[in-house]
Amino acid sequence: MITAMILAGGTGSRVGAACPKQYVKVLGKPILAYTVEIFQEHTAIDTIEVVSHPDWCNYVKEMAGQYGLTKVKWVVPGGETFQESVMNGVNGLKDRIRGDDYVLIQYGAAPFTSERIVSDVIRVMKEKGSAVTATPCYQLMGSNDGEESRRWVDRDKYIQIACPYGFRYSYLLDIYQRAEELGLIGRVEPHTTSLMYALGDCLYQAYGDQTNIKITTKEDIELFEGYVLMQRKKKNIFT
Repeated sequence: MITAMILAGGTGSRVGAACPKQYVKVLGKPILAYTVEIFQEHTAIDTIEVVSHPDWCNYVKEMAGQYGLTKVKWVVPGGETFQESVMNGVNGLKDRIRGDDYVLIQYGAAPFTSERIVSDVIRVMKEKGSAVTATPCYQLMGSNDGEESRRWVDRDKYIQIACPYGFRYSYLLDIYQRAEELGLIGRVEPHTTSLMYALGDCLYQAYGDQTNIKITTKEDIELFEGYVLMQRKKKNIFT
């Protein structure tokens, strides 16, 4: 079984909206609903767990019903930090799935993810036990020295990591257990992948592309609105 865990517990303050960015409506529908639909419509996904901002849990349940998101089986409250929210989601699955089942972790404000990306993360995850979406760095890269840049950075030596991340559930539990034992949870940048690096684990790369961005700013929301309109136009052309 494959469960998609959608992280929607943050406040998204950089967007400057009246509500957390994952609940901002684009063309009348919350960004989170678009994100959940990616996994609702993917045939390999069996169930969905949403880790919600505690004040928005009831809203998420109502949203799932409104938009026919029938794979959403569980809505759990997030924590005060990113890692606490992930851990709430991971622990919330303990009595619901088995160790040899799989979990995909996706950000609620990442609605650009394509079916191809999800499928390749699943492929690599099943082969290796885990996978991350990885995109080559296409832009020129240089050092950030305040207001100056003095060193060229070889972009071919780096990748951009994005969600979804995929894990065999037993391995995901093991990552957080080891991280807690070593006191890494509060000291490492708040991502599961950052913990993996800190633990010395290997990240296995699956397909990624430049479209797969996470909404962070107001401009990203405007970009997504244009993306939705483009997708609707394409659908109308071919149907």
